[in-house]
Amino acid sequence: MSSIFEILAEQRIAEAIRRGELDGLPGAGKPLRFDDEPLVSPEQRMVIRILKNAGFTPAEVTLRREIAALRKEIDALPQGERRSVSRHRLAWLLLRLGNGA
Repeated sequence: MSSIFEILAEQRIAEAIRRGELDGLPGAGKPLRFDDEPLVSPEQRMVIRILKNAGFTPAEVTLRREIAALRKEIDALPQGERRSVSRHRLAWLLLRLGNGA
């Protein structure tokens, strides 16, 4: 069941849409971009966002991004020594992540 605040907010948004006040906003018609890490708890996300706004990125976030990029790179590489080296690096990064970076 919706709270009175949610109902009022929805009504005001609907009224603004009818009046055209939300037309032409930056990013209209484009997909939303979420910077949050999906495997991080909401509490940790809040802390990460505060630190990010202050210009700091936690090592775990940087490590997770590096792992994701390396996985994509490995998928694109043909079988061979370079792929093998990249897989060893991925295993090492996953080990670091599992040990709390």
